[in-house]
Amino acid sequence: MTSLHRDPQLLVGDETPWHAAAVPSLVIDRLGAVEAANARSRELLPAALPGAPIADTAPGWLSGTSPVSGVLGDRVFTAHPVRLPDGGTCWWLIDDTDVTAARSDLDRARARTEFLTEASDELLGSLNLQRCMEIAARLAVRHLADAAWVVGPGEPQPVVVATADVLQHDLLDHPPEDVLGLREALLGFPPVPSRWLDPSGVPRWLVPEGFGEVGSVVVTPLPGHAVATGALILLRRPASPRFSGEDEGAARLFAARVGVAMSAARMFAQQASVTDTLTRELLPPVLHQLPGVEMAARYRPASDTDRVGGDFYDVHPSDTEDGESLVVLGDVCGKGLEAAVLTGRIRSTLRALLPMAADHLRMLQLLNSALLSTEHTRFATMVLGSVSRHHADVRLRLTSAGHLPPLVVRGDGRVEEVPTRGSLVGAMTEIEAESAEVVLGPGDTCVLYTDGITEARGGPFGTDFFGEDRLRRTLAECAGMPADALVERVQMVAAEWAGRSPSDDLAVLAITAPRGQHLTAVGGHGPGRYTA
Repeated sequence: MTSLHRDPQLLVGDETPWHAAAVPSLVIDRLGAVEAANARSRELLPAALPGAPIADTAPGWLSGTSPVSGVLGDRVFTAHPVRLPDGGTCWWLIDDTDVTAARSDLDRARARTEFLTEASDELLGSLNLQRCMEIAARLAVRHLADAAWVVGPGEPQPVVVATADVLQHDLLDHPPEDVLGLREALLGFPPVPSRWLDPSGVPRWLVPEGFGEVGSVVVTPLPGHAVATGALILLRRPASPRFSGEDEGAARLFAARVGVAMSAARMFAQQASVTDTLTRELLPPVLHQLPGVEMAARYRPASDTDRVGGDFYDVHPSDTEDGESLVVLGDVCGKGLEAAVLTGRIRSTLRALLPMAADHLRMLQLLNSALLSTEHTRFATMVLGSVSRHHADVRLRLTSAGHLPPLVVRGDGRVEEVPTRGSLVGAMTEIEAESAEVVLGPGDTCVLYTDGITEARGGPFGTDFFGEDRLRRTLAECAGMPADALVERVQMVAAEWAGRSPSDDLAVLAITAPRGQHLTAVGGHGPGRYTA
């Protein structure tokens, strides 16, 4: 073949470098016929002989004046055209099969990463087990399968079944052995390869209503913290591609994220249940109302995120109508959960010592011994009060154990301090205490409180204590108020004083002799009753 008149570098004879080039190349004249073809292009396109129309010898995509990609045989080529001076075109065919495959793999890896990132974000956004199962089922149907089962932990085991249109909650009321690999997945064993699972062996109860035939199935465990939290079942219809090894790998990665999220949600639910059960015993009790006595209390922990703290109160009614009832208000050193634990121990110990409630000093000594025998190094202060009704009056016998002195608000606005003193409990081997008796007439109130009120910091600079003087003035303004209104007012004023400043636990309890009329007992004997 003679060389064509081209650029000196473009020689197309049989013996030229162009003819022996490793890249397929064709020269097409301006009329669309093959003018020349090198050896590699003849191997690729045997019909590309000189003079043959290009339309009959090459695929239709090999045309135009711009680079174009297409398939020849089982390979992918990108054709780059070079315009020739006589109007013809020289096409260079670059084999891009490996590059295209790499790009395809990269695109799938990127899509898989985006899917797993989306799954992690959505799953870790909830600590509710049922919500996690719903999210997992929806994501599986959106990215992996035509239908999905998420089998959760428990007995019976909860399941969420999802298709593109339906999300259903149910319980697994069929034996896991019905599904090949499900029992093993629930126990945390590695998944059975999808190619080993016969779709025709899938039980009908596993196929959602209206789904049709099953083309392929994947069963994989949901690994959690140390133990499996369930299993994931994926179903595809015959029209969908069968699960490949890459699909199964993506399913396992997804299942790992689902399992961790479900395990975290399950652990959170268990811990919340335990915490709620234990905290319920540490919370201040609902006050037992005593006949002929008004009582009210308020409690607020130091932190808005805590429910319990170191301040406490209790009321233990007398077994007899005319007997003494025991009232306790105290403050454990510290705040938060650790203080609340000791608070619970003190309350339990005092409850056990109720048979000797008439002897305050003896109760405090035994409580002190009990606290010193434990590993706790905290101490506590408290006030014990024995309350009884005598005609129109309420009699109190109060004993302080290192606590702030109780205050009595008379009906005319006078505020008096109850002269009781004593040692705090849980610090020294021997304690002492002095009791004091107080008589409340109708409309009088005795107030027990913790230092969370008097030591609340606030004021113009946020550093001044609320103080006992300010508390006395507040109580004087509350003269004659019902017990509930009085404690509400005290807590509100102290809270307003503190504002947003850090505060301590706060507790206040009021004992009021109600204003009322005496109803004489039958025969004129006995203490009788009083109207509220």
